[in-house]
Amino acid sequence: MPDEKPKSSNPMVNVARYSEIAFIIPACVIVGYFFGKVGDEYLHTTWLYLVGLVFGAVVGFVQMIRMASSAFKDKS
Repeated sequence: MPDEKPKSSNPMVNVARYSEIAFIIPACVIVGYFFGKVGDEYLHTTWLYLVGLVFGAVVGFVQMIRMASSAFKDKS
């Protein structure tokens, strides 16, 4: 088996990957808040937006961890 050189990584690919990781949490929180407010309007409640915020934050952190671990695996 011949020696394989490590793949040279394009810096713009790294910038895109890390900016996506930084963007995912606020985006998930905002989407969760939006759906919670819509649910509040339709169901005439006042607490679903909090559920949406928490759910969005949890989903954002899970997705961020998945992307970060994927990026770490790609480097090794």
